[in-house]
Amino acid sequence: MHRDEATKRFHAGGDAFADLIDDTSPAQLPTPDTDVPMVSRSVRLPLETYERVRAAADARGIGVTTLMRQWIEAGLADLDDSATVSLADVRRALASLSRPTAA
Repeated sequence: MHRDEATKRFHAGGDAFADLIDDTSPAQLPTPDTDVPMVSRSVRLPLETYERVRAAADARGIGVTTLMRQWIEAGLADLDDSATVSLADVRRALASLSRPTAA
């Protein structure tokens, strides 16, 4: 249908336009990866910062937004003293304690 015809049907009101929409097949939406309701926010980052975040996410095998969410949650946990620490970070900290320091 041409755009002008669709516009005329829309402005005419009634069920004619709704019937056009109802004739389409239902959209196949992706299944959410969580049961927790999420809010989408836009964050402006310098390109270099974004590229570093993307590289860090790729190295971990996760998406950029997943990594950013993890960092935000860790930062918030640190604010209220309920911090969670990754096992890898604990291992690195323990390994650094066993190394002699340069005098």
